[in-house]
Amino acid sequence: MNIFRHRRRALAGPSLLTLLFTVAGCSSADDGAAVTVPTPDAKTARICRNLHEVLPKKLDGRSRNDPEPRSAYTAGWGSPAIILRCGITRPPKMIDPKVARGDDPDAIGGGVDGVDWLMEKQGDGTLHLTTANREAYVQLVLPGGLTDDSAAVLTGMAAAVKKAVPVGTASMT
Repeated sequence: MNIFRHRRRALAGPSLLTLLFTVAGCSSADDGAAVTVPTPDAKTARICRNLHEVLPKKLDGRSRNDPEPRSAYTAGWGSPAIILRCGITRPPKMIDPKVARGDDPDAIGGGVDGVDWLMEKQGDGTLHLTTANREAYVQLVLPGGLTDDSAAVLTGMAAAVKKAVPVGTASMT
């Protein structure tokens, strides 16, 4: 399913930054929170393991610092950590018609360097960035204090996602 089928926007440069600043909150995240490890199906698990092998050692200048429990389905950078989770279930907003029309103030869809993302502002100030139109859902969680760095984070993650996560439709679960 293409979440951008009605009004696809290719976002880049200053326009992406402006939209992400608008969507992003300003509060800080709880860096001590446990990371829930996804439990993907076999096909998605293989994709996630491949992604884990090509993830950058640094993301927007932040060193790799994987969360506990260690898993091929999670990764982290910096402190407070940018957290990656691969093999998550489809976010409900991924199929929300308001998002596709651009009518949801807390969620937008866009592309950065050839990778489509759903960007969702959360009530706690974090920003959830989830790949779209790929065979696995990969989510980055940016703590509230880092949300203004989201364009650099997505740019830094694009090569790994393009290399390891094929374009296509992810499993519905």
